[in-house]
Amino acid sequence: MALHILQPGALSTIQDLGRKGYMKDGFPQSGAMDDYSLIRANLLLGNDKNAAAVEMTITGIRAYFDAPCAFVAAGGDFGGKWNQTPILPNTLYQAAEGDELSFSAAKSGCRCYLAVQGGFDVPLVMGSRSTTLKCKLGGLDGRKLKKGDVLPIGEVKNPTKGSSFLNPMPDGEIIVRAVPGPQDDFFTEEDLNLFFSQSYCVTAESDRMGMRLEGQPLQSKNGTDIVSDGIAPGSVQIPASGQPIILMADRQTTGGYAKIATVVTSDLHLLAQAKPSDKVRFVRLNAREAREALKQYRAELLIP
Repeated sequence: MALHILQPGALSTIQDLGRKGYMKDGFPQSGAMDDYSLIRANLLLGNDKNAAAVEMTITGIRAYFDAPCAFVAAGGDFGGKWNQTPILPNTLYQAAEGDELSFSAAKSGCRCYLAVQGGFDVPLVMGSRSTTLKCKLGGLDGRKLKKGDVLPIGEVKNPTKGSSFLNPMPDGEIIVRAVPGPQDDFFTEEDLNLFFSQSYCVTAESDRMGMRLEGQPLQSKNGTDIVSDGIAPGSVQIPASGQPIILMADRQTTGGYAKIATVVTSDLHLLAQAKPSDKVRFVRLNAREAREALKQYRAELLIP
């Protein structure tokens, strides 16, 4: 059983929840940018939450199934069609042998996940099926999908669990919560107030490694160079330009710029759906509030 790629889209890769435990060795974690959409789709299909899916960016794939298969297109609305009939995002469908799926450009959001019952059964590399493009690791030979690729589908182990789920995409300004630090002491109180009050614009240079923002530059006290230290998901680096970079799924393992804040884990999926020219604003949380937000997020996704 497999999915056959007829058109690959602008940037489509195989992703699960990432390669855990190898950042100490210099390997990015990678994984789905929007883990919320991936997990919810997998739960609906009866899959393990870590089952691999196709992550489409800006534009989508065209493909066909060579055997019956249940599927969900989760996240952004990419104008999906099943045998030329429009489908709804975040909704379960049952394809027959020979059925074709096609996706166009994003109508909402930036990324769409095609998840199938059984997951895509590409080889495990360091415990993950995720593609890391910069290292040419995982997925299909560590690269984005291309015309003619055949994606094997794994064994179905559990029945599907429902028909759809709610997953609203950000509309207008995207508001994300962040905890100051770990190097917030590099910045004046005026810098911090500016960071947490202005609206930033997402630039076209954003990618899976980092989301680059543009706004009124932050000044810092005496520059932003530091001795390189570890990078957490959602770390907000401030380089010499004073313009924030939010480190995302394919982030480097260490970095030498001061990090003014860290976006809470439960809001990273919102950033994953931001397109160039979208607006982002940060809201300040303390550590206790961030832990509570994570607890609620994990409970919603049935993560122990």
